[in-house]
Amino acid sequence: MASLTQASTALSTSFKPTLQAVSRSSGLKSVSFSITGKRFPSLSSRPGRFQVSCSAKPETLNKVCDIVKKQLALPEDTAVTPGSKFAELGADSLDTVEIVMGLEEEFGISVEEESAQTIATVQDAADLIEKLVEKKST
Repeated sequence: MASLTQASTALSTSFKPTLQAVSRSSGLKSVSFSITGKRFPSLSSRPGRFQVSCSAKPETLNKVCDIVKKQLALPEDTAVTPGSKFAELGADSLDTVEIVMGLEEEFGISVEEESAQTIATVQDAADLIEKLVEKKST
């Protein structure tokens, strides 16, 4: 873990503003900036939030890709990746509804309309499926 006992940085330009930041050795709580006497609000460090972000399993992604290809009648050699957007693959709103219905049937889940409207990519669909399957099993 790196720590600073004291640090100071100054920047000057033709109109002579000075940017200065000073920190203590541990427990940095805030940093203030001043340019030629003008003060800016302090930037406070806040405790980080614990956030879990998970991606769908590869087998789920593969199934979603296959269903998307089937529903959109895409040629077998068409590249469908997790980042593929349904609109870029030529899907309109009706196609998207049919894709969601195919996913519901394949995975034995029910997708709420609000959730279905947030799906824009293959990854979005796979992540939602994982979440719904997990919720269903608990």
